[in-house]
Amino acid sequence: MEPFKNLMSPELVKCTAEHLRRHVSGFDGQAFQNSILAQLPELELKQRAQLIAQHVHAALPENISERNRVILAMLHPDEHNHAGEKSDNEGLCGWGIYPLTMVVGQHGLKDFDESMALLKEMTKRGTAEFDIRYFLIADQSRALNIISGWVNDPNRHVRRLVSEGTRPRLPWAMQLKALVADPAPTLTLMKALRDDTEGYVRRSVANHLNDIAKDHPDLVAKIAAEWIRGADTNRKRLLRHACRTLIKQGHTKALRAFGIEPPRLELNHLSIHNSPVDFGGKLEFSTSLTSTKTTPQDLVLDYVVHFKKANGTLAPKVFKWKTMKLGAGETVELTRTHAIRPITTRRYYDGEQALSLRINGRDFGFSEFTLHMPSNS
Repeated sequence: MEPFKNLMSPELVKCTAEHLRRHVSGFDGQAFQNSILAQLPELELKQRAQLIAQHVHAALPENISERNRVILAMLHPDEHNHAGEKSDNEGLCGWGIYPLTMVVGQHGLKDFDESMALLKEMTKRGTAEFDIRYFLIADQSRALNIISGWVNDPNRHVRRLVSEGTRPRLPWAMQLKALVADPAPTLTLMKALRDDTEGYVRRSVANHLNDIAKDHPDLVAKIAAEWIRGADTNRKRLLRHACRTLIKQGHTKALRAFGIEPPRLELNHLSIHNSPVDFGGKLEFSTSLTSTKTTPQDLVLDYVVHFKKANGTLAPKVFKWKTMKLGAGETVELTRTHAIRPITTRRYYDGEQALSLRINGRDFGFSEFTLHMPSNS
């Protein structure tokens, strides 16, 4: 798989230079390329984008209105179907606009309204979700007042920006600390978008609410309980995705919003089939559950691997398993494997680990197993 940083490629630098040459009098495209390409190989994605942004900013007219006119002219003419495409001879789009949104975010605050309007146009060809945040941080009320006028925009990318750009904890982006502390100012916007015709937009709303749930779990559980009344399939799916963190955590109010009550069952066994487990292999386990309820019950079944940390303590990580209906008095036998392989977000340690179940937010069982790491790990 090609490194992600290559989205900011020499080809993009060349393409950007060509579009600058068309619209900036006296622009030296070769010097622009040479100064960037000399540094590009050693940099990661965001550093590459920032380097290109710095050189684009230096090449643009100093007058903000004239600068914005040039940026707008550099964009791909297709404002509906090129947000995920590569930049080409017709204009910049997709990841190609990232350095341009950086320029607007980092240098456009003095002309707040015009720069916000430009970001709106830019997001139609990619996304401005990272750099609209400069404006939200500088003047949240003013920015939200502008953004609120976009909830009914005919362009799906603009409507998504309403949600994605205001996410309190958007990955790779600056946190919006005021909205982390108090998410209330965006809730009206999320409600306006919850039944959007585009799944692309609804998923952003779900991710926005999931961000809020990390700091205000009871609030999102309350929203789920309110919004699920009379909800169609799409909104129910949105709410499930919005509450995914809460459901994994076993948040009682969030589970209740989906009609999931505390489980009434007995754990007959939780068995590890292959301890020790060699790193790179699979943990194999099974369980048996018996309902103690006189009517059927819905179960959300997850499993928890308690990984050993460097200090010897165990850290739980919840993994989705399945949802199921368990009949009155019914017994069910289940088996599962879990691959223990290298991932960038976790370091494994040799020794005792453990496994448990989480069912409708309640924890069941605790079975230990040994993980064998290679001697050079």
